[in-house]
Amino acid sequence: MTTDESYRSVKSAGRALDVLEALAAPQGPRSPVELSRALGIPKSSLHAILRTLLDRDWVAVDPTGTRFSVGLRALEVGAAFLVGADAAALYDVTLDRLAEHSGETVQLYRLDRGAVVLLARRDSAHIVRPVCAVGRRLPAHATAAGKALLAARTDEEVDRLLQWPLPAATGRTVTTPEALRAELAAVRRRGWAEEWEECSPGLAAVAVAVALREPAVDAIAVAAPVARLGPEVRTRLAAVLREAATQARTARALLSLNP
Repeated sequence: MTTDESYRSVKSAGRALDVLEALAAPQGPRSPVELSRALGIPKSSLHAILRTLLDRDWVAVDPTGTRFSVGLRALEVGAAFLVGADAAALYDVTLDRLAEHSGETVQLYRLDRGAVVLLARRDSAHIVRPVCAVGRRLPAHATAAGKALLAARTDEEVDRLLQWPLPAATGRTVTTPEALRAELAAVRRRGWAEEWEECSPGLAAVAVAVALREPAVDAIAVAAPVARLGPEVRTRLAAVLREAATQARTARALLSLNP
């Protein structure tokens, strides 16, 4: 980004993006009244934005014409990002192998400011398993993947990424700077991160950062109900994840030598 006076944001474009981000939230389809209240956009301006987005297939409307959701064009653009993401094919193989080995849900996350975004997942065959949609944003400080990626940065860098005080997703979420720094220090020592009902009640996870670049921006996690992810299982899965991360880095290095 530039600080030059010639650069300035476009208000209408910002509002259109605000609408898309609101419709992408877990609440599902929303009415213009709900969007207007949530975003502080006047109804007349909001209707013009929705009509433009509808005409370009960025949003869709239900048969009643009263509730809007993300459209097909948003899916196409999101899919294009995943196709163009670094070493996407390499991650596909890694996720497949980890899912087969662990029998649990395997997830690939990317750090985006103070959050992690789910890029891909392989679901467990168990009936009871974590459910998280691709594209969902979760607080980095409350997830194993997020803590693995935060630990790849200095405390000063972490402070710039996060906004204090940290929000609590559950009663177990770490929210203070002192507690988070202590946990990140432990992650750096052992080389992997864990989560125990800190983002969702009843769920636990183990994760490692995959350093395809420095500092790492991607992390792979294995998630499961707490009853299936006891201390011995977490330690075993952590070793498997670390080995997978090493193999991914080696494969990436070989790919860069043979473009």
